Amino acid sequence: MLKEKISQFVTILSFSIFLFFVLLNPANAYAKKLKVITTSTDLKSIAEYIGGNKVKVESIAKGYANPHHVDPKPSFMLKLNKADLFIRIGLDMELWSQLLIDGARNSRIRFGAPGHVVASVGVDIQRVIQAGAMVDRSMGDIHISGNPHYWLDPLNGKIIAQNILDGLKRISPENTEYFDENKRLFDKEIDTRMTQWIGKMKPYFGTKVVAYHITWPNFSKRFGINVVDYVELKPGIAPSPAHIAALIKRMKAEGIKIIIRGPFYENKIPTFIASKTGASVLTLPTSVEGVNGVKDYFGLFDYIIDNLISTFTEQGINPND
Repeated sequence: MLKEKISQFVTILSFSIFLFFVLLNPANAYAKKLKVITTSTDLKSIAEYIGGNKVKVESIAKGYANPHHVDPKPSFMLKLNKADLFIRIGLDMELWSQLLIDGARNSRIRFGAPGHVVASVGVDIQRVIQAGAMVDRSMGDIHISGNPHYWLDPLNGKIIAQNILDGLKRISPENTEYFDENKRLFDKEIDTRMTQWIGKMKPYFGTKVVAYHITWPNFSKRFGINVVDYVELKPGIAPSPAHIAALIKRMKAEGIKIIIRGPFYENKIPTFIASKTGASVLTLPTSVEGVNGVKDYFGLFDYIIDNLISTFTEQGINPND
């Protein structure tokens, strides 16, 4: 009986000593995942790919919601308080993000700190307002530094990934080789899929469409669709009856059969315009998780391109018409 108790004691003591050294082992500190907060699901998807099993990533904005308008909740500030890395779109897309940073009281993620990443650095930006141009609120939701929907060009995705890679390496240099390899694989996947995506879209180069909002300049430049007009009178400003009438007239005259809208824009006016022109209203996600089934950055373009081509076909739009 005594021998059994001594044996049990030795077993418990041995396990306790083992656990003590495991917890103190510096290598185990590196096993703790880096906490990454992004402002969008697109940035989340790319950060997850580059960070791999070294990161835990959360997005503040939902993929089906308008990233321009996010309520800066205290719960978001708590998340940022514990974050190791904060990644934002930039170009004045998330004016709400500064409130969250200020409320988080986390010096690691402030602008200029190692844990702050602006994903737009170095990307191809469309619709930049020229220096000295007059800008006021009557022009709608204008972004002086350029259109912030730049992630809708997959080649910009590679630059976004580089900015995220640089941020991860700043805060976790011991994982540099791991992050570098993930970035190499990400670029390879983009290049492979770009060949497929361009091949699918090339026959429809120049096809005219109408969009609800100025969301698609980078996508249209890369894939060749021609966004000739918008449902909105100006960015963020609802259309007037005169604008709707003029748009209907133009669509009839030019045979425009596609109206593209994001999932967070109202559908009543586009549906009305479609009823007068015979056009289709195509709801396309602008971000990962914007609709069911779009789970990552690559899947976003699969969905957009496949649904564009399907709608072109339904409307009888023949390649290179």
